[in-house]
Order: sequence, then C-alpha cells, then structure tokens
Amino acid sequence: MVTPHILLVDDSCVDRLVASRLLQSCNIRVTAVEGPKQALKFLDMEHDVQLILTNYYMPEMSGYDLLVEVKKTPKLNHLPVVITCTEDISKRIKMCLDGGAKDYIIKPIKVVNVPHLVSYI
Repeated sequence: MVTPHILLVDDSCVDRLVASRLLQSCNIRVTAVEGPKQALKFLDMEHDVQLILTNYYMPEMSGYDLLVEVKKTPKLNHLPVVITCTEDISKRIKMCLDGGAKDYIIKPIKVVNVPHLVSYI
C-alpha cells in the first residue's frame, strides 16, 4: 500500500508540529508549510499530495481562500481539502463545505479524526 501524503498548512508552528507528529504516527507522510502561499508554491511543483489539511485562520490568506484557489485551479481541483479551526461556527462550516471542503475539523486534530482524513484520499 502506498503511504498517503498530506499537505499540512498552518501558521502556528506548535499546531504544525502536533498535527505532523500525530499523522506520522499513523503512517502518513506529511509536508508542513506555514501558509497558503507556500502551499500553492509547493503544489505547483509537487504532484503526489493526496489531501490538503489547512487551518482556517492565517495572516494574508485564510484556509478558505486556499480552498477557493485549489478548487478553481484545474491541476489541483481534484484534491480533497479539509479545514481545521478552533471555533465551531456553523455559518463558517457551511461556507467551507459549500465551497468544496470535504470536512471541517475542530482543532486540535485527534487520532479519531485520522480515519476520516484517510477516507477522503
């Protein structure tokens, strides 16, 4: 079986570290970047990412903005995007899901979330 590859996008180095370690402990390859612009640059060069896991709140560009960019780019629009956030705001969750996100997970990500993430790949 091929090891899943997730692109993790979060401006918090602590959250990136925690999520990376959790995913890696579940045999998932993780590439972690600190913002949507770095993510888009990486995706422009890298072709084996199977899922984008992005924080909602980030400076300059939100996780929702990244979702919109991915969904309007023909080369990337097949990629599942999952949004993470510390806030459970139904209006925002609906906006993200209507925008094409596969899921919206309340941070911190937990082991129980991993099978759901892998199911989107």
